[in-house]
Amino acid sequence: MQQPLYSDMMFRSPAPSEDCLYLNVWTPAHLDGKPKGKLPVLVYIYGGGFKAGDSSEKRYDGAALAKRGIVVVTLNYRLGVFGFLSHPELSAASPHHASGNYGLLDQASAIAWVKRNIAAFGGDPDHITIGGESAGSMSVSALMASPLSRDQIAGAIGESGAFMQKWGPPVQADAEKEGAAFAASIKAPTLAELRALPADTLLAAQGKAQGTRFNVVIDGYFLTEAPEVTFKNGKAAHVPLLLGSNSQEAAASAVIGETTPTVANYRAGLKRVLGDKADTVFALYPAATDAEVLPAATAVASDNFLGLPTWTWFDLQRQTGAPTYYYYYSRVRPRFVTDASDTPPQWGAVHSAEIEYALGNLDANPLYAWTDEDRKVSAVMSGYFANFIKTGNPNGAGLPVWSKASPDADKIQRQIIDVKSYSAPFPEQRRYQAVEPILYMHR
Repeated sequence: MQQPLYSDMMFRSPAPSEDCLYLNVWTPAHLDGKPKGKLPVLVYIYGGGFKAGDSSEKRYDGAALAKRGIVVVTLNYRLGVFGFLSHPELSAASPHHASGNYGLLDQASAIAWVKRNIAAFGGDPDHITIGGESAGSMSVSALMASPLSRDQIAGAIGESGAFMQKWGPPVQADAEKEGAAFAASIKAPTLAELRALPADTLLAAQGKAQGTRFNVVIDGYFLTEAPEVTFKNGKAAHVPLLLGSNSQEAAASAVIGETTPTVANYRAGLKRVLGDKADTVFALYPAATDAEVLPAATAVASDNFLGLPTWTWFDLQRQTGAPTYYYYYSRVRPRFVTDASDTPPQWGAVHSAEIEYALGNLDANPLYAWTDEDRKVSAVMSGYFANFIKTGNPNGAGLPVWSKASPDADKIQRQIIDVKSYSAPFPEQRRYQAVEPILYMHR
């Protein structure tokens, strides 16, 4: 049961349904139904803001990576009010006195299923890498932190998102208050009354709910503390981590609105969204000329949305000594096939643009006019992913060398992924460190 929030989602499931907890498995064709060894496993989690998404989406198809000798699993998890409603009666009925993280418990249950059963598909139950994008990436950070799942995995991949900084989960008591207020607002204050409502009615009410966040909480069971604390204390899964963010996670309009990108409008936009923090942030994201406003404002918006939380996740895991690899994805997606050939390209790699490239699924998305350069980028990025899933290291024959993050913060490099991919210094991390306590435009 989900809201069709995002236009780039193409589902293959026949219809929405409460009977949704299924997973999909792809194995290399040469197995012919008979497992011939322990192959590395990828369990991939879709994004969609914890309100939309489906493992049947074409862009998550596992065939391309399976051809590289990997068993690929995609899974469904409950969304929105069905997956993340906290309520005092739900907590009271739970043997763990917990409520609200049902979608994450679905994910943990799927990983446990894979652990028990994947050998029958040729996979190695002791070599499971979890990965995901956006809400899926945030889920990976939570699964690495949770005592229910952190010992079940051998590696992790995060694309644009983490439960860090502004996305730190609330405590259950606060979420219960929100859940109880939501239930009262739809005149179903008790658990029995909520369960008596048709699923479509609940879904419609969710869409109209103002101020209710159906999201992950610190419930004392799946999450015993904020994931950021777990990582800081070195208690998260001590496994190789590959992660990164895109050059346009959010648009400059989040700062400057629909105004012309001038220095004056940039300063006014920062003042509007950040108040007395504006001058400090401008100094960290300067624009001396109007030509510099668009990239500067985009960087502010992108870092505020997901760039900074993703980097925080990277840096905390790096400090534990676990192998970490950070990328910056900057390939601008091509025009729509329905656009004129002279349509101006987008500015920057928008949020989610890397998925088809990373999973080798350009052909699964017919909306874009893919070029030979796009296929080159996909070959490199999916090659990195495949190598990392197999060995915990993205490097391999024919690929530009990707430097593992150094224990010395001044020597950290990140991998620029574009038509030309290469390791480069990472000076932005100093900006991240400086802006970390102040950059919270909205949540």
